[in-house]
Amino acid sequence: MKGKILFLAGLGVGYVLGTRAGRERYEQIKAAATNLWNAPVVQKRVDDVQEFVKDKAPEVVEFVADGAKKVAAQVSGRSTAAPAKKPAARSTAAKSSTAKKSSTATKKPATGSAS
Repeated sequence: MKGKILFLAGLGVGYVLGTRAGRERYEQIKAAATNLWNAPVVQKRVDDVQEFVKDKAPEVVEFVADGAKKVAAQVSGRSTAAPAKKPAARSTAAKSSTAKKSSTATKKPATGSAS
């Protein structure tokens, strides 16, 4: 339903902006749009929507604020549900491979000539 309304509104705007019918046709379209907007049925719906928004606004604000806090916590690396975790310690396998690399790098080459 929302998509249809937006499509029709876009169609109307496109026609008004793209028409070459002149000022008279533009005034007719404008008058029809004004009459439609001022119709009691339309204004009743506008009032209903305004009341709905006034009732739901605090809930929406709270929901958005909670979502923003969660996103901010994720970006900064903290979790709102659990305390921050410490980085995992390196495993013994990783330590031993690092030790092998460093000991290999410090070994001196064998002396002797290859010629």
